Amino acid sequence: MKSFIILMLSSLLNIASAQNTPVGIFQANSDIGNPKKAGSAVYSPSDQSYTLKGAGYNIWFERDEFHYLFNKLKGDFIVTANFEFEGKGTNPHRKTGWMVRETTDEKSSHISATLHGSGLTVLQWRVSAGAAMRDPQDEIFSKDSTFNIIQIERAGKNIIMRAAHNGKPLETIGSHVMENMPDEVLVGPFICSHDSDIVETVKIWNVRIDQPVAENYDPGKSGYLGCRMETMTVADGKRKVIFEKPGRFEAPNWMPDGKKLLFNMDGLLYKIPVEGGTTEKLNTDFAKNINNDHGISFDGKMLAISSSRQGLPGGGSTVYVLPLVGGVPKLITENTPSYFHGWAPNNKELVYVAMRNGKTFYNIYINSIEGGKEVALTDLKAGEHVDGCEYSPDGKYIYYNGHYSGTATMQIWRIKPDGTGREQLTFDNYNNWFPHISPDGKWMVIISFPPDIDANSHPSYKRCMLRILPVNGGEPRVLAYLYGGQGTINVPSWSPNSKQIAFVSNSGK
Repeated sequence: MKSFIILMLSSLLNIASAQNTPVGIFQANSDIGNPKKAGSAVYSPSDQSYTLKGAGYNIWFERDEFHYLFNKLKGDFIVTANFEFEGKGTNPHRKTGWMVRETTDEKSSHISATLHGSGLTVLQWRVSAGAAMRDPQDEIFSKDSTFNIIQIERAGKNIIMRAAHNGKPLETIGSHVMENMPDEVLVGPFICSHDSDIVETVKIWNVRIDQPVAENYDPGKSGYLGCRMETMTVADGKRKVIFEKPGRFEAPNWMPDGKKLLFNMDGLLYKIPVEGGTTEKLNTDFAKNINNDHGISFDGKMLAISSSRQGLPGGGSTVYVLPLVGGVPKLITENTPSYFHGWAPNNKELVYVAMRNGKTFYNIYINSIEGGKEVALTDLKAGEHVDGCEYSPDGKYIYYNGHYSGTATMQIWRIKPDGTGREQLTFDNYNNWFPHISPDGKWMVIISFPPDIDANSHPSYKRCMLRILPVNGGEPRVLAYLYGGQGTINVPSWSPNSKQIAFVSNSGK
């Protein structure tokens, strides 16, 4: 009998240990409510995806049964992922999605952004332990439409659910104020089969847990959020985090050999393998205040940077060029502020934005790397704004983002290299920035900010999107939903084969 008790205790300890073993970025996973069949959670490092299996009678009435993968989080957060059930399933009300839960007790209060096997997508909640669940069929927020991307955000006591179909912007499904939810909660994805005798499976990828800042947050006073270096396959939108740091780094360029990324960090430039690994500092000699505007010539031999000179107007940002292997930078723009954005395909000219002649707004300029007089390609009025200028690979156009008098938001435009033939390419309500043209000349990637920010503002720390559209214009398709902004994708960031992009996303601790 004593041996049996010891064996049982050992078994229970092993179960508890297994449940508390980290799975990917999550601290623990557990069956909730003692379902008849055990669930599991598996992480795949190769593609950073998760496979959840779980049974359970339901997540309903006064108690729940399901499998849960979770972290303990405090304060506000935004969690986002792609969800896909495996197979047709047994019960149309099998459930998956994101859950915010007070405890692991089966009767715990919680609120869940739920995707049903039938396609029903709904925010549902239990306001206190043992209370009845709210019936989503009675809520105006219910939607019978199979979404692929599910997001839940906590802003104070308010919980907001958003969802999207592949390639489309997120839609608000519903929100609810959870008055009694504590500051520290359990947050993570779940699966419930809605059938005690069946184990269902869901695949989850592009999992991101972001802890945002307050609207009035000032990085200059409070410091920068952590950063993630990400790569993404454009064809399927699958993302991988290859490098993370509590501090700030920005704006990756893809190196010409396709094997490394170049990015700025702490005023310098570094390289890192595209799979992640050890960073390597690039020799930029005296240039030690490099910002997030840097790029590689079309022939892969030269590098242009923007680096500050102290005590000069506009922070002294100056454009230089140097060999891509490193070396002493050569001055291109004596006047400041000047911010590099693109090389000409002939590898002899640069396009950049600058303030000149006492004006307090930017225009687009080109200049030869051999020296000479810079030429203005735009002539803006006060209150207007241009940025992100970049040549197409064939040299026929310069693409940029611009906000002109009479337009409500920042949009994408293009002009000919002599500044004529201005043509608008995006027309929606988002604030669209930084068009980056694929090396094959077919596509552009842009970053899109919400319509409620200042049109001329390119802020840090916002819910935003990366979108793709044909170079001649058309309906943009969403590639990534992220928390980021300034420094995310300021520079040309396509892989040489036009199949991937690199970017930076942000999150607090």
